[in-house]
Amino acid sequence: MKSLAEAVEESGLPGAGPDLFVALDIDGTVLRHNNTLSPRVGEAIAAHMRAGTRICLATGRGIYGTREALDKVGIADGLAVCSNGAITLDLARDEAFNVHTFDPSRQVAALHAELPEALYAVESLDEPRRLTAHFPDGELTGPSVVVPIDELAVPDATRLTVRYPGMGAGELMDAVHAAGLRGVEYAIGWTAWLDVSPEGVSKAAALEDVRQSCGAAPSSTLAVGDGGNDVEMLGWAGLGVAMGDAGPSVKQAADAVTTGVDADGLALVLELLL
Repeated sequence: MKSLAEAVEESGLPGAGPDLFVALDIDGTVLRHNNTLSPRVGEAIAAHMRAGTRICLATGRGIYGTREALDKVGIADGLAVCSNGAITLDLARDEAFNVHTFDPSRQVAALHAELPEALYAVESLDEPRRLTAHFPDGELTGPSVVVPIDELAVPDATRLTVRYPGMGAGELMDAVHAAGLRGVEYAIGWTAWLDVSPEGVSKAAALEDVRQSCGAAPSSTLAVGDGGNDVEMLGWAGLGVAMGDAGPSVKQAADAVTTGVDADGLALVLELLL
Protein backbone atom coordinates (compact mmCIF):
# COMPACT_ATOMS: atom_id res chain seq x y z
CA MET A 1 0.00 0.00 0.00
CA LYS A 2 1.19 3.51 -0.80
CA SER A 3 2.14 5.94 1.92
CA LEU A 4 -0.50 8.44 3.00
CA ALA A 5 1.32 11.33 1.33
CA GLU A 6 1.72 9.40 -1.92
CA ALA A 7 -1.92 8.35 -1.93
CA VAL A 8 -3.14 11.91 -1.39
CA GLU A 9 -0.82 13.30 -4.06
CA GLU A 10 -1.77 10.68 -6.64
CA SER A 11 -5.51 10.82 -5.87
CA GLY A 12 -6.06 14.01 -7.81
CA LEU A 13 -8.20 15.40 -5.00
CA PRO A 14 -8.66 19.18 -5.07
CA GLY A 15 -7.17 21.10 -2.19
CA ALA A 16 -9.24 22.63 0.60
CA GLY A 17 -12.17 24.52 -0.85
CA PRO A 18 -15.72 24.08 -2.17
CA ASP A 19 -14.68 21.47 -4.75
CA LEU A 20 -13.57 19.04 -2.02
CA PHE A 21 -16.13 16.79 -0.28
CA VAL A 22 -14.94 15.15 2.96
CA ALA A 23 -16.86 12.41 4.78
CA LEU A 24 -15.68 11.69 8.32
CA ASP A 25 -16.59 8.98 10.80
CA ILE A 26 -16.88 10.33 14.35
CA ASP A 27 -15.81 7.84 17.02
CA GLY A 28 -12.21 6.74 16.64
CA THR A 29 -11.70 9.18 13.76
CA VAL A 30 -12.80 12.73 14.62
CA LEU A 31 -13.19 12.08 18.34
CA ARG A 32 -10.93 10.00 20.56
CA HIS A 33 -12.40 6.93 22.25
CA ASN A 34 -12.97 9.01 25.41
CA ASN A 35 -15.22 11.33 23.35
CA THR A 36 -12.75 14.24 23.31
CA LEU A 37 -11.51 16.28 20.36
CA SER A 38 -7.79 16.76 19.79
CA PRO A 39 -6.92 20.45 19.35
CA ARG A 40 -4.89 19.59 16.23
CA VAL A 41 -7.79 17.70 14.65
CA GLY A 42 -10.17 20.50 15.59
CA GLU A 43 -7.94 23.10 13.96
CA ALA A 44 -7.51 21.03 10.78
CA ILE A 45 -11.29 20.70 10.42
CA ALA A 46 -11.77 24.41 11.16
CA ALA A 47 -9.18 25.36 8.53
CA HIS A 48 -11.05 23.33 5.92
CA MET A 49 -14.36 24.91 6.88
CA ARG A 50 -12.81 28.37 6.55
CA ALA A 51 -11.64 27.38 3.06
CA GLY A 52 -15.14 26.22 2.14
CA THR A 53 -14.54 22.45 2.09
CA ARG A 54 -17.80 20.51 2.28
CA ILE A 55 -17.47 18.37 5.42
CA CYS A 56 -20.08 15.74 6.25
CA LEU A 57 -19.91 13.67 9.42
CA ALA A 58 -21.10 10.10 8.78
CA THR A 59 -21.66 8.04 11.89
CA GLY A 60 -23.44 5.16 13.54
CA ARG A 61 -24.60 7.59 16.23
CA GLY A 62 -28.22 8.63 16.37
CA ILE A 63 -29.32 12.23 16.08
CA TYR A 64 -28.61 13.16 19.72
CA GLY A 65 -25.05 11.80 19.69
CA THR A 66 -24.35 13.30 16.27
CA ARG A 67 -25.45 16.75 17.43
CA GLU A 68 -23.18 16.39 20.46
CA ALA A 69 -20.20 15.71 18.17
CA LEU A 70 -21.13 18.49 15.76
CA ASP A 71 -21.13 20.96 18.65
CA LYS A 72 -17.67 19.80 19.75
CA VAL A 73 -16.28 20.18 16.25
CA GLY A 74 -18.08 23.46 15.56
CA ILE A 75 -20.05 22.38 12.48
CA ALA A 76 -23.42 24.13 12.22
CA ASP A 77 -24.26 24.02 8.50
CA GLY A 78 -24.63 21.40 5.81
CA LEU A 79 -25.73 17.80 6.22
CA ALA A 80 -24.77 14.92 8.51
CA VAL A 81 -25.37 11.20 8.06
CA CYS A 82 -26.60 9.46 11.24
CA SER A 83 -27.48 5.91 12.29
CA ASN A 84 -25.21 4.38 9.63
CA GLY A 85 -27.15 6.09 6.85
CA ALA A 86 -30.69 5.56 8.14
CA ILE A 87 -31.06 9.30 8.83
CA THR A 88 -29.69 12.38 7.09
CA LEU A 89 -29.77 15.54 9.19
CA ASP A 90 -30.10 19.05 7.75
CA LEU A 91 -28.12 21.06 10.28
CA ALA A 92 -29.32 24.55 9.38
CA ARG A 93 -32.98 23.48 9.58
CA ASP A 94 -32.39 21.01 12.42
CA GLU A 95 -34.50 18.59 10.42
CA ALA A 96 -34.20 14.88 9.66
CA PHE A 97 -34.96 13.60 6.17
CA ASN A 98 -34.23 10.54 4.01
CA VAL A 99 -35.24 8.47 7.04
CA HIS A 100 -35.18 4.67 6.61
CA THR A 101 -36.76 2.40 9.23
CA PHE A 102 -37.40 -1.31 9.77
CA ASP A 103 -38.97 -3.70 12.25
CA PRO A 104 -36.08 -5.60 13.91
CA SER A 105 -38.29 -8.11 15.78
CA ARG A 106 -37.04 -11.11 13.80
CA GLN A 107 -33.39 -10.08 14.10
CA VAL A 108 -33.73 -9.45 17.85
CA ALA A 109 -35.23 -12.91 18.37
CA ALA A 110 -32.59 -14.66 16.24
CA LEU A 111 -29.66 -12.87 17.86
CA HIS A 112 -31.01 -13.24 21.38
CA ALA A 113 -31.34 -16.98 20.83
CA GLU A 114 -27.60 -17.12 20.03
CA LEU A 115 -26.47 -14.44 22.49
CA PRO A 116 -28.87 -14.32 25.45
CA GLU A 117 -26.34 -12.53 27.69
CA ALA A 118 -25.57 -9.73 25.23
CA LEU A 119 -26.71 -6.12 25.61
CA TYR A 120 -29.27 -4.94 23.07
CA ALA A 121 -30.37 -1.45 22.00
CA VAL A 122 -32.95 -0.23 19.49
CA GLU A 123 -33.12 3.36 18.23
CA SER A 124 -35.96 5.12 16.46
CA LEU A 125 -36.36 8.64 15.15
CA ASP A 126 -38.32 10.29 17.97
CA GLU A 127 -38.39 8.03 21.03
CA PRO A 128 -35.69 7.42 23.65
CA ARG A 129 -33.37 4.53 22.84
CA ARG A 130 -34.59 1.18 24.23
CA LEU A 131 -32.03 -0.96 26.07
CA THR A 132 -32.16 -4.40 27.65
CA ALA A 133 -29.51 -3.19 30.14
CA HIS A 134 -27.12 -0.28 30.45
CA PHE A 135 -24.11 -0.32 28.15
CA PRO A 136 -20.58 0.39 29.50
CA ASP A 137 -20.08 4.03 30.50
CA GLY A 138 -19.41 6.42 27.65
CA GLU A 139 -20.53 4.12 24.82
CA LEU A 140 -23.99 5.61 24.28
CA THR A 141 -25.23 9.17 24.53
CA GLY A 142 -28.72 10.56 24.72
CA PRO A 143 -31.89 9.50 26.53
CA SER A 144 -32.45 5.75 27.02
CA VAL A 145 -34.96 3.52 28.78
CA VAL A 146 -34.41 -0.09 29.92
CA VAL A 147 -37.10 -2.56 28.80
CA PRO A 148 -37.52 -6.35 28.73
CA ILE A 149 -36.24 -8.09 25.59
CA ASP A 150 -39.79 -8.73 24.36
CA GLU A 151 -40.46 -4.96 24.40
CA LEU A 152 -37.22 -3.97 22.69
CA ALA A 153 -38.27 -3.94 19.02
CA VAL A 154 -40.34 -1.11 17.54
CA PRO A 155 -41.78 -1.08 14.01
CA ASP A 156 -39.94 2.12 13.02
CA ALA A 157 -36.39 1.36 14.21
CA THR A 158 -33.42 3.06 12.59
CA ARG A 159 -30.75 0.86 14.22
CA LEU A 160 -30.37 -2.28 16.31
CA THR A 161 -27.15 -2.58 18.29
CA VAL A 162 -25.74 -5.68 19.99
CA ARG A 163 -22.88 -5.34 22.48
CA TYR A 164 -21.12 -8.19 24.26
CA PRO A 165 -18.37 -6.89 26.60
CA GLY A 166 -15.59 -9.44 26.87
CA MET A 167 -16.34 -11.17 23.58
CA GLY A 168 -14.05 -10.77 20.57
CA ALA A 169 -15.23 -9.41 17.22
CA GLY A 170 -14.58 -12.78 15.58
CA GLU A 171 -16.76 -14.60 18.10
CA LEU A 172 -19.55 -12.11 17.52
CA MET A 173 -19.28 -12.61 13.78
CA ASP A 174 -19.65 -16.37 14.28
CA ALA A 175 -22.82 -15.78 16.32
CA VAL A 176 -24.20 -13.47 13.61
CA HIS A 177 -23.66 -16.16 10.99
CA ALA A 178 -25.35 -18.72 13.23
CA ALA A 179 -28.34 -16.38 13.68
CA GLY A 180 -28.74 -16.20 9.89
CA LEU A 181 -29.58 -12.50 9.60
CA ARG A 182 -31.53 -11.76 6.41
CA GLY A 183 -33.10 -8.66 4.92
CA VAL A 184 -30.90 -6.19 6.79
CA GLU A 185 -27.44 -4.64 6.63
CA TYR A 186 -25.00 -5.30 9.44
CA ALA A 187 -21.46 -4.35 10.42
CA ILE A 188 -19.16 -5.59 13.17
CA GLY A 189 -17.09 -2.97 15.00
CA TRP A 190 -13.50 -3.20 16.16
CA THR A 191 -14.74 -4.89 19.31
CA ALA A 192 -17.83 -7.04 20.01
CA TRP A 193 -20.23 -4.41 18.69
CA LEU A 194 -22.81 -5.14 15.99
CA ASP A 195 -24.96 -2.58 14.19
CA VAL A 196 -28.00 -3.79 12.23
CA SER A 197 -29.63 -1.37 9.77
CA PRO A 198 -32.51 -1.42 7.28
CA GLU A 199 -31.74 -3.32 4.10
CA GLY A 200 -29.91 -1.23 1.50
CA VAL A 201 -28.95 1.42 4.06
CA SER A 202 -25.29 2.35 4.64
CA LYS A 203 -23.13 5.37 5.18
CA ALA A 204 -21.99 5.07 1.56
CA ALA A 205 -25.53 5.10 0.13
CA ALA A 206 -26.50 8.15 2.19
CA LEU A 207 -23.27 9.95 1.33
CA GLU A 208 -23.87 9.39 -2.37
CA ASP A 209 -27.20 11.21 -2.03
CA VAL A 210 -25.47 14.04 -0.18
CA ARG A 211 -22.70 14.22 -2.79
CA GLN A 212 -25.19 14.48 -5.61
CA SER A 213 -27.23 17.11 -3.81
CA CYS A 214 -24.21 19.39 -3.37
CA GLY A 215 -22.80 18.77 -6.85
CA ALA A 216 -19.39 17.42 -5.82
CA ALA A 217 -17.57 15.26 -8.35
CA PRO A 218 -17.13 11.58 -7.41
CA SER A 219 -13.38 11.96 -7.85
CA SER A 220 -13.32 14.87 -5.40
CA THR A 221 -14.49 12.82 -2.40
CA LEU A 222 -12.40 11.83 0.62
CA ALA A 223 -13.57 9.51 3.40
CA VAL A 224 -11.81 8.65 6.66
CA GLY A 225 -12.96 5.99 9.12
CA ASP A 226 -11.96 3.14 11.42
CA GLY A 227 -14.87 0.70 11.82
CA GLY A 228 -16.63 -2.11 10.02
CA ASN A 229 -19.49 0.29 9.24
CA ASP A 230 -16.97 2.45 7.32
CA VAL A 231 -15.86 -0.21 4.82
CA GLU A 232 -18.41 0.69 2.14
CA MET A 233 -17.80 4.41 2.70
CA LEU A 234 -14.05 4.00 2.15
CA GLY A 235 -14.70 2.14 -1.09
CA TRP A 236 -17.21 4.77 -2.21
CA ALA A 237 -14.81 7.70 -1.86
CA GLY A 238 -12.35 8.87 -4.47
CA LEU A 239 -9.79 8.40 -1.71
CA GLY A 240 -10.59 6.22 1.30
CA VAL A 241 -8.26 6.45 4.31
CA ALA A 242 -8.37 4.07 7.27
CA MET A 243 -7.29 5.10 10.74
CA GLY A 244 -4.26 3.32 12.18
CA ASP A 245 -6.40 1.71 14.90
CA ALA A 246 -8.71 0.08 12.31
CA GLY A 247 -8.96 -3.66 11.90
CA PRO A 248 -7.47 -5.55 8.94
CA SER A 249 -10.69 -5.64 6.89
CA VAL A 250 -11.11 -1.87 7.19
CA LYS A 251 -7.51 -1.18 6.19
CA GLN A 252 -7.86 -3.56 3.26
CA ALA A 253 -10.85 -1.56 2.00
CA ALA A 254 -8.89 1.70 2.11
CA ASP A 255 -6.49 3.30 -0.35
CA ALA A 256 -4.19 4.44 2.44
CA VAL A 257 -3.74 4.25 6.20
CA THR A 258 -2.97 7.11 8.56
CA THR A 259 -1.95 6.97 12.21
CA GLY A 260 -4.35 6.20 15.07
CA VAL A 261 -6.83 8.58 16.58
CA ASP A 262 -4.61 9.32 19.59
CA ALA A 263 -1.79 10.26 17.20
CA ASP A 264 -3.99 12.78 15.32
CA GLY A 265 -4.35 10.54 12.27
CA LEU A 266 -7.22 12.58 10.83
CA ALA A 267 -5.25 15.81 11.13
CA LEU A 268 -2.41 14.27 9.12
CA VAL A 269 -4.85 13.56 6.28
CA LEU A 270 -6.57 16.94 6.31
CA GLU A 271 -3.35 18.93 6.60
CA LEU A 272 -2.06 17.37 3.37
CA LEU A 273 -4.97 19.07 1.57
CA LEU A 274 -4.60 22.54 3.10
